[in-house]
Amino acid sequence: MRKKFFAVVVVIVLALSSIACADTGIKSDRLFQAALLQSLMLGEYDGFVTAGELKTYGDTGIGTFQSVNGELIMLDGVIYRALWDGSVEVVPDSETIPFANVTFFDSDIKQENINADSSEALKKLMTDLAVKNGRNQFYMAKVTGLMSSILVRSELPQKEPYKTLDEALKTDQREFTYKDINGTVVALYCPDYMDGLNTPGWHLHFISNDGRKGGHVLNLFVKDCLLEMDVISEFSMIVPNRQSFNEKNLSINMKEAIQEVEGK
Repeated sequence: MRKKFFAVVVVIVLALSSIACADTGIKSDRLFQAALLQSLMLGEYDGFVTAGELKTYGDTGIGTFQSVNGELIMLDGVIYRALWDGSVEVVPDSETIPFANVTFFDSDIKQENINADSSEALKKLMTDLAVKNGRNQFYMAKVTGLMSSILVRSELPQKEPYKTLDEALKTDQREFTYKDINGTVVALYCPDYMDGLNTPGWHLHFISNDGRKGGHVLNLFVKDCLLEMDVISEFSMIVPNRQSFNEKNLSINMKEAIQEVEGK
């Protein structure tokens, strides 16, 4: 292994596609995941992948940072941190990350003039397209344009001993509503069989065009936006090799807790 804390590399090839290697400079059509959403939910908040390394696996994606210090939005190769006070910053390559999903984005599906009066309506629209094009593939999506209204959240950084994420967000979540703001929603879709490694369905983050507003999307109203979706047929994952992770009981059913932190 390149680094001693990377214990496991899982590669699932779902269909024949061009296999690429960051070392050769070739961009792969693969979804890369650092750790499990379930381990994050259980309080595994210490970073083990650097922002610089994450960029070798993709240019678009979502995640969080060391100690859950803000929401991660990666767009066009830039990694933004949406903080608990509503501010946004570009993170240095040395920043560490406990959980993320990224890919090198290709626009395989494009639909203009998208309208949705809620995040659930947008998810349904994107899910319908995903089902039409193959429900068992991964999708990274970008929704770009005017957000008539968008409700986002971030959270205060956590301190040890770490609480579970659903417990932490009960007191430490901060919400922000923005009106008539231009930006991009970065969205990840995982198929049903990913239950246990991630959560099936869509997960949405937002970054404004000026890079000053963003966060995890709780609700939105979009009008005449551009939707682009990348169909992804490969998946790879790394997990940390450390005592805290190795002792986690990852057989615990986290569905209710995940649904709670995903929504309002």
